[in-house]
Parts: sequence; C-alpha cells; structure tokens
Amino acid sequence: MSEVFDGYERQYCEISASLSRKCTAASSLLGEKLKQKGSEIKSGIDGAEALIRKMDLEARNLQPSVRAGLLAKLREYKSDLNNLKGTLKRITTGNGQQGAREELLESGMADTLVVSTDQRSRLLRTTERQNQTSARIKDSHRTMLETEELGVSIMHDLHQQRQSLLHANDTLHSVDDNIGKSRKIMGAMVRRMDRNKWIIGFIITLLVMVILAVLYFKFVH
Repeated sequence: MSEVFDGYERQYCEISASLSRKCTAASSLLGEKLKQKGSEIKSGIDGAEALIRKMDLEARNLQPSVRAGLLAKLREYKSDLNNLKGTLKRITTGNGQQGAREELLESGMADTLVVSTDQRSRLLRTTERQNQTSARIKDSHRTMLETEELGVSIMHDLHQQRQSLLHANDTLHSVDDNIGKSRKIMGAMVRRMDRNKWIIGFIITLLVMVILAVLYFKFVH
C-alpha cells in the first residue's frame, strides 16, 4: 500500500473525528457562536474533501490489485463526509429555537454521529486488515525474491560444476590421446627390438658358420 495514501488516510480520520466532536458541541450553541462554529466545521469539511481528492488521485495511480481496495475505502470515507455535511446543515439551517435544535439532536444528529462513529470504526478495522494483508504480500514478495536469489545461486554453482566436468572430460580425452601415442611408440619399439633380435641371431649364426669353416680348413689342411 502507498505510504502517501496512508498519510492522507490518517489525517482524514483525525479530521473526521474532530469534526464529529465539533458538531456535537455546535448543537448546543445559539446565534453568533453557532455561526462561528459552523464556519469552523465547514472549513474542516473542505479540508477533509481535499484529502479525499488527494487519496483518490493517489489510489488511481497504484496497481489494479491495490487500487480496488483503496477505492472501496474512499467510498466509505465519502459517505462519512456526506453524513457530516448533513449534520452541519441540520444544525445551521434550524429556525434558531432551542427546542428545534434539541429535537434535531435527539432524533437525527445523534443517530448520524453514531453511524459516523460506527463507519469510522469499520474503516479503521478495514484499514488494519488491509495493512496486515499488505504486510503479508510484502513478506511473500521478499520470500519470492530470496527464493529467486537462491535459485540463481544454485544455477551458478551447477554451471561451475558443469564447466569442471567438461574440463575433466577434456583432460581425460587428452590422457587417452597420450596413452594412444604411448602405445604406438611402445609398439614401434617392440617391432624394432624383434627386428634387432633377428639381425643379431643372423649375425651370430653367420659367425658360427665362419668359425666352423675356419676350423674345418685348419684341421683338414
């Protein structure tokens, strides 16, 4: 909920309660004092109307999900203000006789003030519930942001682990390549050793034959 709207709302509730008390006091006044008190109440009503206009403008600039609840509250505030206007009108437009004002006080104004008080009580309770709902929404939003941050952190960790696995896979491929090269080198060395064995065997055989031939010719001749 808008903090600006909350500020206007508190001011309105204070002004409305003050106007109700002034209306009650004005009902027992006569003549010039009644006119002065009526003028004072009228000025307060004008101020309350200005606050309602500000609240209406502020509410219409908010999100639709919040706007609907605030506009409903504004309708109750406007009804409360209309009741105060009606009370002021009945007080100030009387015939000036004390009996008429007492009758008005007993029959009409008292009921109106009771209704206004009940309305303000309901409005305050509604405001409190909406504030609690707003707080829960803020808590949910904060939890959602924390969950989102946790998810991003987990995704970052998973990405790092994936990079590590890819690097390990590349290392394994490199090791496999090196092993393959080593096998080829070992194979070439084995083949070369086999070839050398055949060459050495041939040379030894040839030397033996030469020695035998030398001995043959030596003993024969």
